[in-house]
Amino acid sequence: MTPDARQAIGAIIFDFNGVLADDETPHVLCFQQALAEFGLSLTVEDYYGTYLGMDERTCTATLLRASGDAGDRRLLDRIIARKAQLFALRTADDQLPLFPGAADFVKAARSGYRLAVASGGRRHQIDRAIHGTAIEEIFDVIVAADDCPIGKPDPAIYRMTLARLNDGARTPSLSASNCLVIEDSLAGIRSARQAGMKVLAVASTYPAERLREADGVLAGFVGLTPEEAVRMVA
Repeated sequence: MTPDARQAIGAIIFDFNGVLADDETPHVLCFQQALAEFGLSLTVEDYYGTYLGMDERTCTATLLRASGDAGDRRLLDRIIARKAQLFALRTADDQLPLFPGAADFVKAARSGYRLAVASGGRRHQIDRAIHGTAIEEIFDVIVAADDCPIGKPDPAIYRMTLARLNDGARTPSLSASNCLVIEDSLAGIRSARQAGMKVLAVASTYPAERLREADGVLAGFVGLTPEEAVRMVA
């Protein structure tokens, strides 16, 4: 890699669920149960085919619009709260695992890049998933659904993450083109690309052939160095 290519990427921003944390299955099961308790249905096929990558609020609002209850904000809040309760109960005794190689990749990136998480998940769920791990205190910025009211595929969360990386940070200031995003969903890829960032997709949830809107596709983190990842988009 040339020095200019190496300098071009100054930050690596990770989606969390399905990228660093292997937790998509319990999330979708709890979401299905919460929706069913309020008379809504969501198949696994629809979740992975249409809604994966959206935050729960955006997904629920879309389902409520389809059912004719688009204006019922109280119902939306009750569904979201119930899903969070179910997820907390389901994971109370077990910390959900990080993907193999994910922690090693993040630790290796710490010396050369600013690091952030931009996730449609809840902040307390992210904090619990990384608690006690080697990456618990490694991120410069974590932006979760609690922080950004507009979910992916809208670019708002990545624009907010960039602003927070630059807020009071060391110079030079980062632009969107200096950021490499790692995502696992089409909504996430589109969100990052609309924000003007480079995107690598990790084939942890979708097969690689469905992730071609990204600048490159990773099989996973095992054996991967940050320099190799950056080289794919430089």
